[in-house]
Amino acid sequence: MQEAIETALRRIGWPGETLLAAGRTDTGVHAAGQVIAFDFHEWKHGEDNLLRALNANLPGTIAVKSVSEAAPDFHPRFAARSRRYRYTIYNAPVRSPLLARYAWHVPTPELSIETLNEASACLVGRKDFATFGTPPDEGGHTVRTVGRAEWKRAEAILTFDIEADAFLYRMVRSVVGTLRAVGAGEMTPARFGEVLAAADRTRSGPAAPAHGLCLMEVKY
Repeated sequence: MQEAIETALRRIGWPGETLLAAGRTDTGVHAAGQVIAFDFHEWKHGEDNLLRALNANLPGTIAVKSVSEAAPDFHPRFAARSRRYRYTIYNAPVRSPLLARYAWHVPTPELSIETLNEASACLVGRKDFATFGTPPDEGGHTVRTVGRAEWKRAEAILTFDIEADAFLYRMVRSVVGTLRAVGAGEMTPARFGEVLAAADRTRSGPAAPAHGLCLMEVKY
């Protein structure tokens, strides 16, 4: 996505080298609420025209929702108060081609939404999440503050919304991959809490596939 936006900007006269983003995502992860920043003092045609010009030069898979002027020292990553991700699971015996790009197909058994939420409750708070990820920056710490971790079900579609001040590399995917075992009855919520408390990367379950994850919102 970043490369495509930089290319679109250069087509309309942007002289910059790279833009700043609120966060990086794994290959295959989607974004509905990514925030970017760039210096474009040469643009003299207003925000609405910049929005139209960008979308006219972007591929159909990417769209800029809005454009607004920010303070000169604004940094979309370091100024963020929290980020919210959503993971989607399609829990049905037969796959759905229409959902295949945006949801992880978990055919059986039916995952227990009650058990998933019981286990997820232990994620909330300021804790060491070393079990589920690594720092995005070398030498960084693994403590994060999660304000929300909630599952919902609408027939065969399960969504997991998690909001935190920041996330570790692969943290959400590792959490969801481990929680799948809880929902399937292969791990108790209490055991999940022990896995979290261990702060040991080797205790995590396999990471859930990238395509089920989406960055929904960045709050400032």
